[in-house]
Amino acid sequence: MKGYVMKKMAWFLTVLMTLGVTSSNIMAEEIIVKDKVVKFDYTLTVEGNVVDTSEGKEPLQYTHGQNMVIPGLEKQMEGLKVGDERTLVVPAAEAYGVGDPKLIIEVAKANLDPAVTPEKGMVIQMQPKEGQAIPGIVEEVKDTGVVVNFNHPLAGKELTFKIKILEIK
Repeated sequence: MKGYVMKKMAWFLTVLMTLGVTSSNIMAEEIIVKDKVVKFDYTLTVEGNVVDTSEGKEPLQYTHGQNMVIPGLEKQMEGLKVGDERTLVVPAAEAYGVGDPKLIIEVAKANLDPAVTPEKGMVIQMQPKEGQAIPGIVEEVKDTGVVVNFNHPLAGKELTFKIKILEIK
């Protein structure tokens, strides 16, 4: 009986090798690890509100381990495989940060574009002497100036991602 089983096993392995199937591609399932290109669908919610989604658009694609997505999301996607669907909660510290109070400053109205009437919640651009314009959100309008928050709008926010892994290569 032992010889019969060995012959059948040898025949089976010969067929598999003829088809180009090896033990590494039989046993290995593609999982998300460093330097793999990952394509996934997502919906991002913050405080119960949808902030962004790939629904109706192209899925998001990135190279894992290359800091192309926020750190907390990348960390939680490690080890997932094609077809996995998850809801991932990313704390503020692992997303856009907790917010820096030094980036909330009062800007004199004289330094603003006179054609713009600032209002709370308005996004304004400030142009430093060197570099690119920096967007900020008006938090308060005062008589002589406006308080502008230059933190990322999602700083200090917990992010909830509903994701589905579509492809790993």
